Amino acid sequence: MTKLLQQAYTLECRMFRTINRYFDYQWLNIYFRLVTHVGGATFSIVAVLLAMIFFEQEWRMTAVASACALAASHIPVAVMKHLYPRPRPYVVLSEAKVYGPLKDHSFPSGHTTAVFAIVIPFVFALPVLSFGLLPIAFSVAISRIYLGLHYPSDVLAGCLLGTAAGAFAFYLLL
Repeated sequence: MTKLLQQAYTLECRMFRTINRYFDYQWLNIYFRLVTHVGGATFSIVAVLLAMIFFEQEWRMTAVASACALAASHIPVAVMKHLYPRPRPYVVLSEAKVYGPLKDHSFPSGHTTAVFAIVIPFVFALPVLSFGLLPIAFSVAISRIYLGLHYPSDVLAGCLLGTAAGAFAFYLLL
């Protein structure tokens, strides 16, 4: 089992390096440094609050489902960061390039969790929105690796948590 885990970690580090190596490309830096904030607390909370206030009645409950998913999804994120205190990749991998080092643990990605928790209820409500919303969500996820803040498995776990929370909130409320 230990050998299998080591091989998985080696593969994950290779995937991390493949994405993080483009860190010095100016246009990618601009894009990923901007899009990563879509999954941040300020943007995500303000976005769902504004949607709940300003969306028409037919979309308001979808915004409420997004807000509930956002709130509920961060409970397992906080618990998992405490139970699995994984160091961020830039702490472990000397060649990793990082933008805005963070002090908390790496697993899972809270930004990725947040963005998927927000978009999934809207994708379920109107699937055609997936063509605009999912590329944004996946961009946030990739940005977390590109910026040196998360391993791919951190992002995958965040994607799964956010998607599960969004789906659960959608089906519970709508």
